[in-house]
Amino acid sequence: MAAKNPKKANLLDHHSIKHILDESVSEVVTTRGFVEDVRMSNIRLVLGLVIIIIALFAQFYNKKFPENKDFLIGCIALYVVFNGLLQLIIYTKEKNAILFTYPPEGSFTSTGLVVSSKLPRFSDLYTLTIASSDPKSISAGKQVEFTKSVTQWFTKDGILAEGLFWKDVDALIDEYAGEPKKKK
Repeated sequence: MAAKNPKKANLLDHHSIKHILDESVSEVVTTRGFVEDVRMSNIRLVLGLVIIIIALFAQFYNKKFPENKDFLIGCIALYVVFNGLLQLIIYTKEKNAILFTYPPEGSFTSTGLVVSSKLPRFSDLYTLTIASSDPKSISAGKQVEFTKSVTQWFTKDGILAEGLFWKDVDALIDEYAGEPKKKK
Protein backbone atom coordinates (compact mmCIF):
# COMPACT_ATOMS: atom_id res chain seq x y z
CA MET A 1 0.00 0.00 0.00
CA ALA A 2 1.46 3.36 -1.00
CA ALA A 3 1.85 6.08 1.59
CA LYS A 4 -0.87 8.70 1.57
CA ASN A 5 0.24 12.20 0.61
CA PRO A 6 -0.04 14.61 3.54
CA LYS A 7 -2.50 17.45 3.19
CA LYS A 8 -0.72 20.77 3.00
CA ALA A 9 -2.18 24.26 3.31
CA ASN A 10 -0.84 27.73 2.74
CA LEU A 11 -0.87 29.02 6.33
CA LEU A 12 -1.20 32.60 5.12
CA ASP A 13 -4.47 31.84 3.32
CA HIS A 14 -7.40 31.09 5.61
CA HIS A 15 -9.45 29.79 2.65
CA SER A 16 -6.81 27.13 2.03
CA ILE A 17 -6.79 26.14 5.70
CA LYS A 18 -10.60 25.99 5.90
CA HIS A 19 -10.82 23.98 2.67
CA ILE A 20 -8.43 21.31 3.92
CA LEU A 21 -10.15 21.09 7.32
CA ASP A 22 -13.63 20.91 5.73
CA GLU A 23 -12.45 18.22 3.31
CA SER A 24 -11.06 16.20 6.21
CA VAL A 25 -14.28 16.61 8.22
CA SER A 26 -16.23 15.20 5.27
CA GLU A 27 -13.89 12.20 5.15
CA VAL A 28 -14.29 11.55 8.88
CA VAL A 29 -18.08 11.76 8.77
CA THR A 30 -18.42 9.52 5.73
CA THR A 31 -16.06 6.90 7.21
CA ARG A 32 -18.35 6.80 10.25
CA GLY A 33 -21.15 5.38 8.08
CA PHE A 34 -22.94 8.56 7.04
CA VAL A 35 -23.69 8.84 3.32
CA GLU A 36 -23.61 12.30 1.78
CA ASP A 37 -26.99 13.72 0.82
CA VAL A 38 -26.45 15.65 -2.42
CA ARG A 39 -30.07 16.68 -3.02
CA MET A 40 -29.40 20.31 -2.00
CA SER A 41 -26.41 20.50 -4.35
CA ASN A 42 -28.49 19.04 -7.16
CA ILE A 43 -31.24 21.62 -6.60
CA ARG A 44 -28.64 24.40 -6.74
CA LEU A 45 -27.16 22.96 -9.94
CA VAL A 46 -30.57 22.73 -11.61
CA LEU A 47 -31.41 26.32 -10.65
CA GLY A 48 -28.02 27.47 -11.92
CA LEU A 49 -28.63 25.63 -15.20
CA VAL A 50 -32.05 27.29 -15.58
CA ILE A 51 -30.44 30.70 -14.96
CA ILE A 52 -27.80 30.01 -17.62
CA ILE A 53 -30.44 28.86 -20.13
CA ILE A 54 -32.46 32.02 -19.52
CA ALA A 55 -29.34 34.14 -20.11
CA LEU A 56 -28.53 32.21 -23.30
CA PHE A 57 -32.06 32.69 -24.65
CA ALA A 58 -31.81 36.41 -23.96
CA GLN A 59 -28.43 36.63 -25.66
CA PHE A 60 -29.12 34.54 -28.75
CA TYR A 61 -32.79 35.24 -29.47
CA ASN A 62 -33.06 35.60 -33.25
CA LYS A 63 -34.62 39.09 -33.32
CA LYS A 64 -32.64 42.30 -32.88
CA PHE A 65 -33.06 44.74 -29.98
CA PRO A 66 -36.03 46.95 -30.64
CA GLU A 67 -38.12 43.98 -31.79
CA ASN A 68 -37.22 41.69 -28.87
CA LYS A 69 -37.73 44.23 -26.08
CA ASP A 70 -40.64 42.37 -24.44
CA PHE A 71 -38.80 39.05 -24.66
CA LEU A 72 -35.70 40.57 -23.03
CA ILE A 73 -37.77 42.08 -20.21
CA GLY A 74 -39.31 38.66 -19.58
CA CYS A 75 -35.85 37.01 -19.56
CA ILE A 76 -34.50 39.61 -17.15
CA ALA A 77 -37.48 39.13 -14.84
CA LEU A 78 -37.06 35.33 -14.88
CA TYR A 79 -33.31 35.70 -14.34
CA VAL A 80 -33.91 37.85 -11.25
CA VAL A 81 -36.58 35.49 -9.87
CA PHE A 82 -34.50 32.32 -10.27
CA ASN A 83 -31.34 34.01 -8.99
CA GLY A 84 -33.28 35.27 -5.96
CA LEU A 85 -34.63 31.76 -5.35
CA LEU A 86 -31.10 30.34 -5.54
CA GLN A 87 -29.79 32.92 -3.06
CA LEU A 88 -32.73 32.29 -0.73
CA ILE A 89 -31.97 28.55 -0.68
CA ILE A 90 -28.29 29.20 0.00
CA TYR A 91 -29.06 31.69 2.76
CA THR A 92 -31.84 29.79 4.54
CA LYS A 93 -30.96 26.12 4.00
CA GLU A 94 -27.21 25.90 3.56
CA LYS A 95 -25.82 28.67 5.74
CA ASN A 96 -22.29 27.48 6.61
CA ALA A 97 -22.98 23.81 5.86
CA ILE A 98 -20.20 21.79 4.33
CA LEU A 99 -21.98 18.44 4.38
CA PHE A 100 -25.51 17.08 4.54
CA THR A 101 -25.93 13.36 5.24
CA TYR A 102 -28.56 10.66 5.30
CA PRO A 103 -28.97 8.71 8.55
CA PRO A 104 -26.48 5.85 8.89
CA GLU A 105 -27.69 2.55 7.48
CA GLY A 106 -29.22 0.35 10.15
CA SER A 107 -29.64 3.29 12.53
CA PHE A 108 -32.84 3.86 14.47
CA THR A 109 -32.67 7.62 13.86
CA SER A 110 -34.57 9.08 10.94
CA THR A 111 -32.45 12.19 10.44
CA GLY A 112 -29.08 12.79 8.94
CA LEU A 113 -26.51 15.37 9.88
CA VAL A 114 -25.74 18.92 8.88
CA VAL A 115 -22.07 19.62 9.38
CA SER A 116 -21.11 23.31 9.40
CA SER A 117 -17.86 25.14 9.90
CA LYS A 118 -16.59 28.66 10.35
CA LEU A 119 -13.13 30.15 10.16
CA PRO A 120 -13.49 33.92 10.40
CA ARG A 121 -11.10 36.09 8.47
CA PHE A 122 -8.02 37.13 10.47
CA SER A 123 -8.76 34.48 13.09
CA ASP A 124 -7.22 31.12 13.90
CA LEU A 125 -10.37 29.79 15.59
CA TYR A 126 -12.11 27.05 13.62
CA THR A 127 -15.65 26.23 14.72
CA LEU A 128 -17.19 22.91 13.74
CA THR A 129 -20.88 22.28 14.36
CA ILE A 130 -22.85 19.06 13.99
CA ALA A 131 -26.63 19.23 14.04
CA SER A 132 -29.61 17.23 12.87
CA SER A 133 -30.81 17.78 9.32
CA ASP A 134 -34.35 17.81 10.74
CA PRO A 135 -34.16 19.56 14.13
CA LYS A 136 -37.93 19.14 14.71
CA SER A 137 -37.71 15.35 14.51
CA ILE A 138 -38.12 13.33 17.68
CA SER A 139 -34.91 11.46 16.84
CA ALA A 140 -32.88 14.65 16.37
CA GLY A 141 -29.82 14.93 18.55
CA LYS A 142 -28.72 18.04 20.37
CA GLN A 143 -26.46 20.34 18.32
CA VAL A 144 -22.81 20.09 19.33
CA GLU A 145 -19.80 22.18 18.41
CA PHE A 146 -16.21 22.90 19.22
CA THR A 147 -14.01 25.89 18.61
CA LYS A 148 -10.27 25.35 18.50
CA SER A 149 -7.23 27.08 17.10
CA VAL A 150 -6.05 25.69 13.78
CA THR A 151 -2.50 25.89 15.13
CA GLN A 152 -3.24 22.64 17.01
CA TRP A 153 -3.62 20.71 13.77
CA PHE A 154 -1.01 22.18 11.40
CA THR A 155 2.76 22.01 11.49
CA LYS A 156 4.78 25.13 10.82
CA ASP A 157 5.14 23.88 7.22
CA GLY A 158 1.36 23.81 6.77
CA ILE A 159 0.94 20.04 6.90
CA LEU A 160 -2.24 18.85 8.57
CA ALA A 161 -1.76 16.46 11.51
CA GLU A 162 -4.68 14.35 10.37
CA GLY A 163 -4.63 11.98 13.32
CA LEU A 164 -5.13 14.80 15.81
CA PHE A 165 -7.83 16.45 13.73
CA TRP A 166 -9.68 13.17 13.07
CA LYS A 167 -9.61 12.43 16.80
CA ASP A 168 -11.25 15.79 17.58
CA VAL A 169 -13.90 15.34 14.88
CA ASP A 170 -14.58 11.74 15.99
CA ALA A 171 -15.05 12.96 19.55
CA LEU A 172 -17.56 15.57 18.35
CA ILE A 173 -19.51 12.95 16.38
CA ASP A 174 -19.54 10.71 19.46
CA GLU A 175 -20.77 13.64 21.56
CA TYR A 176 -23.60 14.24 19.07
CA ALA A 177 -24.51 10.54 19.16
CA GLY A 178 -24.59 10.67 22.96
CA GLU A 179 -21.70 8.26 23.40
CA PRO A 180 -19.51 8.74 26.47
CA LYS A 181 -16.25 10.57 25.95
CA LYS A 182 -13.22 8.37 25.43
CA LYS A 183 -10.20 8.82 27.67
CA LYS A 184 -7.25 10.47 26.00
